[in-house]
Amino acid sequence: MKTTTLIKAGALGLATFLAASCAQQNNRLTDKEKAEGWELLFNGEDLTGWRDYNGTELTVPWHVVDGCIQAKGTGSDASGYIVTDKEYENFILSWDWKLSKGGNSGMLYHVVERPEFAVPYVTGPEYQLIDEPNFPEKLEDWQKLGVDYAMYLPDTTKMHINPYGEWNNSRIVFDNGHVEHWLNGEKILEFEAWSDDWFARKNSGKWADAPEYGLGHKGVICLQDHGYPASFRNIKIKELPRKAGKEVSLFNGRDLTGWEVYGTEKWYVDNGLLVCESGPDKGYGYLATREYYDDYDLSVEFKQEKDGNSGVFIRSWVEPVARVHGWQVEVAPYNCDTGGIYESYGRGWLVQIPEEKENILKYGDWNTMRIKVQGDNVQTWLNGREMVNINDEAIGKGKGRIALQIHDGGGIKVCWRNLRLKTL
Repeated sequence: MKTTTLIKAGALGLATFLAASCAQQNNRLTDKEKAEGWELLFNGEDLTGWRDYNGTELTVPWHVVDGCIQAKGTGSDASGYIVTDKEYENFILSWDWKLSKGGNSGMLYHVVERPEFAVPYVTGPEYQLIDEPNFPEKLEDWQKLGVDYAMYLPDTTKMHINPYGEWNNSRIVFDNGHVEHWLNGEKILEFEAWSDDWFARKNSGKWADAPEYGLGHKGVICLQDHGYPASFRNIKIKELPRKAGKEVSLFNGRDLTGWEVYGTEKWYVDNGLLVCESGPDKGYGYLATREYYDDYDLSVEFKQEKDGNSGVFIRSWVEPVARVHGWQVEVAPYNCDTGGIYESYGRGWLVQIPEEKENILKYGDWNTMRIKVQGDNVQTWLNGREMVNINDEAIGKGKGRIALQIHDGGGIKVCWRNLRLKTL
């Protein structure tokens, strides 16, 4: 064998060895990371733990190449998303990424899966990944690298970016509503989710017609194939604790701040009371909290001045224009199961109230309803008497808003006050 051939063979062997050594160093946790609670989301060998968005298996165009999860680049705005099997709430998420020339991808979190949500970005916030210098179209500032997509912009003076074809590292911190974006070791962005400023941005921009965008406190992690090859490795997450025990007054006694109206029925404040009243359309109407509340102990007082067919929805979500899905704790006239639980657009009654408990309701006077929701357990009390104690897997998987309902048919008027909860 000629000397040049030996040199080439040696060089090839060295390159193969270095590539193998590099692959062995990636997608692994150190003993220190394991002790700190870090978890790998990609094992470097296969796509175990990942599946299609809204699916049960992996069929979309992603594969493993040289120890990296790689998008083949055949996805689109409407397809090509993969998600983790597990949901995450509060966390530090770190990953390495590499784009193709002009590439476009993203890391989404708190993604809520439901058949009614065709794509994950209508619920999940996104850390944008894009090769700005070579992208073929003009980009708005809110579409550029490192942004909280269509919401918050990074400090570009702190951004040190390796070009396409080279590796970068990004990190998202989500700690009970406090959010940080990091790029190559520098914090480039931070904001408070669900603040007044956050809702003002959500309701005035791209997400104005996506009522459930960004509201989930918990959801799956999602990778995006947006029509360009993209590679990911060293995807790891450290879960952070939930801060429970927060006391929230849902109604300020002056206006509907913190609430959103769905439908054409009447919702207004009169002498410090929150009033729902049938409008001329005599349809269903809803007043929903702008925020999600998952685990909590809620107390509300209500008085039925006319036909009192109403209710309190838990873990509910809005399908535009005014269709609310979820579970309703019933508020109704005598012998109509006040305190029972009804599933809208689903199984119907889950628990009705025995006849001997119907007289607990004080029709035409003030009543106190207590609702405790924790995991898959729901308990209700009316005027201090237990009405329901149920465990239900579907409720346990639910996430969403608290919403007051006014039933269709007209002639209904119910007053509410002292709506308070404590997070669990």
